Amino acid sequence: MSAVTEVQNNTTEALAALLEGGEGSLVTLVAGETRVAAHRAVLAAASPVFAAMFAHDMLEASCGQVSIDDVEGPVLRLLVAYTYTLQAPQLPDTAAQLLSAADKYGLSALKAACERQLISQLAVETAAVTAVRAVRHSCPDATRAAVAFIKDHLQVVATRGWADAVLEYPQEVNEVIRLLREPPAEASSPTATGGGPTPNSDRQPYSGHSRTPAGAAPPTSARHTPPPDDAAVSRFRSLSDAERGRRLIEAARDGAVEEVRALLTAGADVGARDGDRETALHWAARRGDAAVVRLLLSAASDPNARDQWRQTPLHEAAWWGHAEAAAALLQAGADRGATDKGGDTPLDMARLCNRQQLVEMLTQR
Repeated sequence: MSAVTEVQNNTTEALAALLEGGEGSLVTLVAGETRVAAHRAVLAAASPVFAAMFAHDMLEASCGQVSIDDVEGPVLRLLVAYTYTLQAPQLPDTAAQLLSAADKYGLSALKAACERQLISQLAVETAAVTAVRAVRHSCPDATRAAVAFIKDHLQVVATRGWADAVLEYPQEVNEVIRLLREPPAEASSPTATGGGPTPNSDRQPYSGHSRTPAGAAPPTSARHTPPPDDAAVSRFRSLSDAERGRRLIEAARDGAVEEVRALLTAGADVGARDGDRETALHWAARRGDAAVVRLLLSAASDPNARDQWRQTPLHEAAWWGHAEAAAALLQAGADRGATDKGGDTPLDMARLCNRQQLVEMLTQR
């Protein structure tokens, strides 16, 4: 998401840089027998990973050649083509591999487009691998869609795809099983389970009398939750401040509610930042995990914290269509008028992705 605005703002500068770059502006990307020549400026403008690679003048890059691991030749060509056109290819057969590559190189908009393609392709034989891939690459919409599909088609667990997933990705399968066991009210949020910038008729209606989505528990919900495990709290207290902050961000990213609670009890800093200056609250809002959002807000996490793209957690919730998380942020004082580097507000994000429930919520005064 953040990469879209950044790329659009930098495109003109990147193309202008080609005029003065000379031969040094070119780099060759190598994947097996495939070699693709591209301009450093274009790759860096589209991908923060390539930008960091060229900024630090890696040995390979300085020689004008970079080996691309775990990406097949045809996928590499599509990846490079996207950095020039910003148009995601409509190729169902490559959506899964392209999503993995887009995630690796920080091409958020391409990753989102591939995620939507995977959701549209869900079938009994492919649901298991789609669910695993969605968990591995932190694709909340595809994860919810795949889990919902498996619940409706339990024969998925008898397929060869499921058996292969259990052998190759046991940790991810365990997460899928955990989600399958959750009761409906907890497993699905009021936002769409289908993912992508399309409205979904299964979304719960927004109530104009409250900033909380109808049917959702408010941020101050009195749901009973067990106290954090004393041994876990003690273990976390033995860690350094920096490590506690890092683990808090990871736990929020993974939706590990009990670990978030234990880390907060152990004194983890809610203001800790990752490499993109994102806080745990940014990640919880992106995931749409309202329970974690509320926990972090109750620990005084800043609802208006800015990442390196000057986006707030509310920008994340609006982009991904997470109404319950957005409602919690708004109640905590999130600024609906905050603008990112591209001048976009959360409302702009919601409109861009056709998140109608979020549009109504963010225009409600």
